Amino acid sequence: MATEKEYQGLYDRIAALREQVTSKLSADLISNPQLADALTKQIDDMLASVVDADAKTTPPPDKGLAQLAGIGPEAAKEFGTTRVPAGVEPYDETITSERIMAVGDMYYLWQHEKIGVFRVVQKLQELFKAGTVRLSAGPGAFALYQFDRRDVLRYTKSDRLSAYKRIFGYGAAPVPTGSRANSDFHKLFAHFVHQVTLFWRDKRISDVIRERAYDPSFGSIAIVRRAGLDLRNNLKWLSFGHLNVLRVEVMQLLDEAFKILDSDDVKRLFGADNAWDVVEEVLIRYHNERLVTSPRQRMGVTGREVLRWLAQPHILQTTRAQFETLLLEIAEQSEEWLTSAQAMGLGKRTGSHRVLPWDQTQPTPIKANGRQKAGVSPQRAPAREFEYEV
Repeated sequence: MATEKEYQGLYDRIAALREQVTSKLSADLISNPQLADALTKQIDDMLASVVDADAKTTPPPDKGLAQLAGIGPEAAKEFGTTRVPAGVEPYDETITSERIMAVGDMYYLWQHEKIGVFRVVQKLQELFKAGTVRLSAGPGAFALYQFDRRDVLRYTKSDRLSAYKRIFGYGAAPVPTGSRANSDFHKLFAHFVHQVTLFWRDKRISDVIRERAYDPSFGSIAIVRRAGLDLRNNLKWLSFGHLNVLRVEVMQLLDEAFKILDSDDVKRLFGADNAWDVVEEVLIRYHNERLVTSPRQRMGVTGREVLRWLAQPHILQTTRAQFETLLLEIAEQSEEWLTSAQAMGLGKRTGSHRVLPWDQTQPTPIKANGRQKAGVSPQRAPAREFEYEV
């Protein structure tokens, strides 16, 4: 249990240690900037271990109040001998990864919902029941029958659409009673993906401009971390409820649907080579739709990988080398998601604008000289509900 005097002395000694180390190794730190990261991490870990050990110490029954107030035999004779707690658990370390993983699967399912996979199976059911297609007793026909019989046990289409609206703010379905649509998800998700792509673009530039290779303006991990934490915190309160069970059920439903579409008799019916060909053929022939299969499917795959990465504690890493290594896992996925979103008009690259205020959908433009005109407030982009196409 640290006293106020010990608490103050600890941080004074840590500060003195940092000064002494940097003074003795100043020449090496200039020629090898990565050494600064290693030294900083070691000192931070040393400080964290002392603070953690103190936090585990059992406090007195009165939590030190009598000592501070000067009551009883243990009354403090001076302020420096009173107990000082180190703090509480950080907010950003209290999120359960399982719920963010479930959100990633729901995002994957939403993109397949928008492609029209379930509508294709529904259309096949209608044609099968009407006897207007040459399906009788093959594996696809029997699977269609079973798919229809199990329908009463599943969540309905309206249940799925309401869940998408609640979690992502996507679609026009009403949200369940007592909840609200997450209208902030898309802008926060697009912003995080954009910051990841900017980080690696700047990293590539820094590899070319060697004399500035360690300049913080080239690939700031703090900006990427803040964007990721904002998105993760947004999802924290919207991933409770039946989401986990629903996504498992709908993932099973999607798998079953593709087994039907990939059956030999169904593929033969449409002259298709695979399940995706069947999806596109039905959408064109019976729904007269413009196909968005490829970009949306890749948005689903890459978007899920980004959210899965965010479910892990990687975003809390403070050491540059380790953070870059972990972030590399979603570098290409982020670039591909953003490119696909751009192609469909669902996202755009905003150049070097990096800050996204909480009440805006796009970063605030900055004047060339870095200042806004006096008396003129920055224009606010109108809030947009991504209801139909996202």
